[in-house]
Amino acid sequence: MSYFIEAVNQIIENEGFEAITIRKVSDIAGYNSATLYNYFENLDHLVFFASMKYLREYVLSLPHYLKDAKTPIDKYFSIWKCFCYHSFKKPKIYYTIFFDKFSNSLNDDIKEYYSIFPEELGHQSDDLLPMLLGQNIYDRNRSILKSCISEFLIKEEDLEEINEMNLLIYNGMLSRILNGQVDYSTEEAVNRTLSYMKQTIKSYTNLKIK
Repeated sequence: MSYFIEAVNQIIENEGFEAITIRKVSDIAGYNSATLYNYFENLDHLVFFASMKYLREYVLSLPHYLKDAKTPIDKYFSIWKCFCYHSFKKPKIYYTIFFDKFSNSLNDDIKEYYSIFPEELGHQSDDLLPMLLGQNIYDRNRSILKSCISEFLIKEEDLEEINEMNLLIYNGMLSRILNGQVDYSTEEAVNRTLSYMKQTIKSYTNLKIK
């Protein structure tokens, strides 16, 4: 699997997504195309796996973003700030991982990916692993929101609505960047997204969020 994944990464780096073909991947990997289907459903499934490499910078940056987070809500927005920063720089990659057709099976695939490339997960705290290994982006966001319930910062009955609203905000910004509908700098896009998410949280709570 690693040979095929690394072949796709090589094509992405040198020629871009549009240049990926089964024949080209097989030639670089050194195996015939039939072998590819022993490990992946199709080319899109392989591209999904290969895209996981680009989460490395985000994952390894998390401890830096979280070092000054003192409360669950601080932690929640620190994680989102890190995620937005890296994803808005590579919108195609992140959209492929979290919103394309294989995104709902993320849990099994992401665990398999990190079994092949364990160094890309880094050394993460136990409380972050459920988020990093979550089934899909909705489960990942829900897992970090739950800590705010335990601290009585948000109500359990509001969890699903907050979860969906914040992911709609993020998906909307990511899609607009990907489709060239906005010309925000990465910093401005991150700040706008976090501001809208904070408004969502504020509308359900009495929290004062900076």
